[in-house]
Amino acid sequence: MPTYNLKVNGAVHKIEAVADTPLLWVLRDQLELTGTKFGCGIGQCGACTIHINGVPARSCQTPISTVGAMLITTIEGLSPDGSHPLQKAWCTHDVPQCGYCQAGQIMSAAAFLQSNPTPSDQEIDSAMAGNLCRCGTYLRIRTAVKDAAKSMQNGGRP
Repeated sequence: MPTYNLKVNGAVHKIEAVADTPLLWVLRDQLELTGTKFGCGIGQCGACTIHINGVPARSCQTPISTVGAMLITTIEGLSPDGSHPLQKAWCTHDVPQCGYCQAGQIMSAAAFLQSNPTPSDQEIDSAMAGNLCRCGTYLRIRTAVKDAAKSMQNGGRP
């Protein structure tokens, strides 16, 4: 079985896995990073969103063999203590209901705000359209993303 050296959340992990194993299962089953969720398995819902070199990616559709030395960030690595402005805004605006999609939502929003620090409502809706929320908290998600953007502009302060 091939061996891979994955750079996940700032640490290098030596992993043995079949080449086509989805990164999601390596993260959850071998590294025990269970914040990244399995939703649909076909890359459509966004629950499994992580960052690969700062770009959002669907870990359920990313074979471990394609990652190489790229930097992988999961929800656990975004801010281990929950102090990221998006995580704070999610709590402030009571975004999660069931919570299942929220890690993927936050990871997509984090990458989006890196490229667009002052988004309009329409830009937020467009950027977040690939992440599904079965509980329908889209308005709260938009509000939280806007507040986090403002906080990030102020150096992380609300």
